[in-house]
Amino acid sequence: MLQSSRHAMPAESLDPDHKAFLDDYVGRLHRATAIDDGVFAGISATRTAWLRTREQGGRVIFIGNGGSAGIASHLAIDLAKNASVPALCFSDASMMSCLANDYGFEDWIAHAVRLSARAGDCLVAISSSGRSKNILNAVAQARSMKLDVITMSGMNADNPLRNLGDVNFWVDSRSYNIVETTHQFWMMAAIDLVIGRAEYPAS
Repeated sequence: MLQSSRHAMPAESLDPDHKAFLDDYVGRLHRATAIDDGVFAGISATRTAWLRTREQGGRVIFIGNGGSAGIASHLAIDLAKNASVPALCFSDASMMSCLANDYGFEDWIAHAVRLSARAGDCLVAISSSGRSKNILNAVAQARSMKLDVITMSGMNADNPLRNLGDVNFWVDSRSYNIVETTHQFWMMAAIDLVIGRAEYPAS
């Protein structure tokens, strides 16, 4: 809840148009993040896949572009630090520029998977549109290496990423921020399900 302080900005009346926009926006988020039995099953299956990955001596590899890359980094850190499941994401700028320069942007993540992934790893592919070529190509590479694959997409129901994983999450929204927030919320729920609780110290 927003609290006032001595240094807070003076209160002003809420513009009715702003309130209407935010009412709609929060409603969209509530609908997108609502968890039905299908999402529950997907989160539970994700937990199972991650624990199997750890038992096999593998790592969970998160990939994404833009905002999804930021989410990938956050999830990799939390899964490794808080849930004790080895995880990483391909965020090194030198590696990205090297592989994109040598193989093209559409194939750089596929080559990162080829070079860095190993048997027993699990790939989590995040793409709001489900149409990013570099993500689709990386999933194909992971499949050729027989890795477990989890996909996260949104926007159109028929996007090509939606059915490529062992576990597939899809957000029924055309808003990038709603899709990305929902992806992160669902994956954070999976991490906390591994940990077994929702509240724990940061260190």
